[in-house]
Amino acid sequence: MKKYLLISLLHSASMLPAQELFVVSEPASNLAAKSLNIRVGNFIMQDNSSKIYNYHLLPEIGIGISNKLMFRFSLVTSNRTQKLKPEGINLYAKYRFLSNDDVHRHFRMAAFGRFTTNNTPIHMDEINLMMHNGGIEIGTVATSLIKKTALSGSLSYQKAKNQVNAHHADYSLNHTANYSLSFGQLLYPKTYTSYRQTNFNVMVEFLGQWNAGNQKGYLDIVPSVQAIINSVARLDFGYRKQIAGKIDRDYEKGFIIKLEYNFFNIFK
Repeated sequence: MKKYLLISLLHSASMLPAQELFVVSEPASNLAAKSLNIRVGNFIMQDNSSKIYNYHLLPEIGIGISNKLMFRFSLVTSNRTQKLKPEGINLYAKYRFLSNDDVHRHFRMAAFGRFTTNNTPIHMDEINLMMHNGGIEIGTVATSLIKKTALSGSLSYQKAKNQVNAHHADYSLNHTANYSLSFGQLLYPKTYTSYRQTNFNVMVEFLGQWNAGNQKGYLDIVPSVQAIINSVARLDFGYRKQIAGKIDRDYEKGFIIKLEYNFFNIFK
């Protein structure tokens, strides 16, 4: 029994980087079934107009219902008004509908949806459902793992809800297409001997948006490093910066720090 448990733990540890735990984008893989995930996202972003760095704090709770279905709930807070206060909520769901798994590789696809509410005054054309806008998003994501290298891409449609205090009331600007392309690489350990080994990953993500109303968009790059500790905890550090495009937006660059902890097998 002890031998079987050790093999299972080592297998889980070896598969943890295979879950493609990207810093900004969500992969096609889900949280583990019957698990609870606690995440705290810290976003330190420079305002384009004032050049002041604003702080966004996003505490999140994720629930793995099964190996195919997961949910995530997050609270959006920021100090944009010189005081840290709640601004909105974010509900996210993902259903993995395709899995082609092998020993050291897999290919997965999932569909996802997001619903948000937010009371932040809207004065930019960019739609940001994670921080500023209320609205909906639906999309699909595909993720491939080959040994220690992960590749993931997503495509989604967003529709924002106009607010009464918006700077403009052009409803044609409420629709965007979002896309992402992410690469991840496990650097350490070279071989697994214990599930307690710390994993070190490096990755780069490209995140884009195209607004159908004004035919403008942007493309951001997010290089980052990641540590997975004891197979249950995770620390991310990344830097996001716009590299192409021209659209009115609040932030074009800033730092991202995320802390995360998983509780496995807590639901019957």
